[in-house]
Amino acid sequence: MPFRRRKPAGHLERLRAVLWPSMGFRRSLRYLKLRLVRLSASPYSVAAGVAVGVAVAWTPFFGVHIIIAMALAFILRANLVAAALGTTFANPLTFPLIWAATWELGRLILGRNADNAAGQLDFAAIFSHMNFLHLWGPVLEPMTVGALIPGAISAAVAYFSVYAIIRGFRAQKHQMLTQQVTSRKAALGTTE
Repeated sequence: MPFRRRKPAGHLERLRAVLWPSMGFRRSLRYLKLRLVRLSASPYSVAAGVAVGVAVAWTPFFGVHIIIAMALAFILRANLVAAALGTTFANPLTFPLIWAATWELGRLILGRNADNAAGQLDFAAIFSHMNFLHLWGPVLEPMTVGALIPGAISAAVAYFSVYAIIRGFRAQKHQMLTQQVTSRKAALGTTE
């Protein structure tokens, strides 16, 4: 094989590559940025879609983030693809942070003290039945309430960041096209 390594990667090197890619996460973030700026929607639509996706990523409803984000984006007339891309904020690297933060913040907001903490909850029994009503009270309710504040803050940050990036990219592209047209007219000797 022409592109195979001479010395195969060992188990530790493969594990390191999974946890921290050799090119870092810059490449993934750059790809995500390119996907967003190339969407053919208004800057508001793309930024609102990403903001909705990021906000939904804080909720504990793992597995239906994209569906919830796309439904909210449809209601807000935001870009559906951008909403789906925004949900990538919740990924295996951020899940522990998101779940711990929303759990603790939700318990604090709901006024549940340390006596009702995770130490006294039997998560194995709760998850073995997978009954939504048994799961709602001790687990999902505090996480949902706790997701409101960080979700709103991160959605606002995402909206303004993406809006500025897209506006800047499109202004730069417009300026470049104007310069090209001007240079072509100058090369042809026409002035209009």
